[in-house]
Amino acid sequence: MGIGDTDVSNATDRRSYAVCWSGGSGSRYGRRLVEVLLTSGHTVHLCATGAALRVLKHEEGEAMDFDSPDLASLFDANLRSNLHVHDLQAVEATPASGSAGLAATIVVPCSMGTLARVAHGFSSNLVERAADVALKEGRPLVVVPRETPLSELHLENMLKLARMGVIVLPAMPGFYQRPQTIADLVDFVVGKILDRLGIEHQLVQRWQTPPADSPWDEGEVV
Repeated sequence: MGIGDTDVSNATDRRSYAVCWSGGSGSRYGRRLVEVLLTSGHTVHLCATGAALRVLKHEEGEAMDFDSPDLASLFDANLRSNLHVHDLQAVEATPASGSAGLAATIVVPCSMGTLARVAHGFSSNLVERAADVALKEGRPLVVVPRETPLSELHLENMLKLARMGVIVLPAMPGFYQRPQTIADLVDFVVGKILDRLGIEHQLVQRWQTPPADSPWDEGEVV
């Protein structure tokens, strides 16, 4: 399934999600998640840090006006009616308020800097504030870090968030699905995010016990 494909099951429960892009590598993960959520009929409140825009320009080749980025233009015009793009400093935006009732907040990709500030309650922009609101309201918060190797400090910050109930979902695509394209690897990670949000999808084939004559059959099991 390609990056432009949107074979997602029809959802009957339409919800609103905050999706935040920070400066970690893997801008395609965040872009694909927004696309899938919108295709499913959900509403997305999108915000991106300045570093995220620079990564997007470098990794995706998108020409970004850093002073006035048009993130909505990255998505099909038919999907934009449920997309709300917010300025990084818009403290009045929906994701900044606990009373907005968003179903979940996802920071994807999540840089180690953003992760550290969220872990310590330091909210200097809308991305960090959206995560802070999810924590204080007890709503699902998913962070998708993409860094390697991980320092002791990185691990401590992730453990701190995990102990607070945050879903720490590193961008670690699996290969047992025998991916053929980069898009397959992207969908593997995005599918994992959707699973934790309880959103049905068909981005990846579900694992089933291999038949006896498959390559997994290595003879007698002791």
